Amino acid sequence: MLSTGLPQGAVPKLERPGPLRERVYEALLELITTRALQPGQHLVESELAGHLGVSRQPVREALQRLNTEGWVDLRPAQGAFVHEPTQEEADQLLSVRMLLEAEAARLAARNADSDGIDALDEIVAQGLTAVAKDDVDAAVALNAAFHTKIIELAGNTVLAELAAQVDRRVRWYYTPVARLRGGQSWAEHRDLIAAIVEHDEERAMQLMREHTEHTRQSYHRRAKA
Repeated sequence: MLSTGLPQGAVPKLERPGPLRERVYEALLELITTRALQPGQHLVESELAGHLGVSRQPVREALQRLNTEGWVDLRPAQGAFVHEPTQEEADQLLSVRMLLEAEAARLAARNADSDGIDALDEIVAQGLTAVAKDDVDAAVALNAAFHTKIIELAGNTVLAELAAQVDRRVRWYYTPVARLRGGQSWAEHRDLIAAIVEHDEERAMQLMREHTEHTRQSYHRRAKA
């Protein structure tokens, strides 16, 4: 175990062909989003470069970009650290998510067809299996897939673009509470599907608001604990 907190072999070496700078950035962002790199963790350029099989230069460039985007804090004479989100930041992000996804749920209830509903049912089935196996990584990925599918079924391109901008940060906040939310989150997904099947736009919108609020409350409870 290195000081970056990543097990040996956990991160695949990056292939040289293609835009290496972008590949390093995406790899580090994914490690932060999934919390393989924890908030507050010291990011050592040489160790990250060794994990990824690259020189320090693209790592340094990626860290600078991540700093600009608020994922990493660069501290003079100390180095780079994964950003530690404040309670206010969490509230702001999750409030925006609530607005976007409530509208997406309403539009999905209006527009979803049988194929779309079948896709949602399949994701929920897989999510419940992940919860039963206590596979948090899979549960987080499937939760993101469920919400992405709702947005897709909404059929609003601008809404989809806005939601995509906050998707990774939503995953970042959801990961530490995925086990806490457990099966209840997926029960709420099932209720939402039922509203979509009935084309009940107001019900779908309300259920999504409640669902995202439960996640926000769970995040704050965990932070206080």
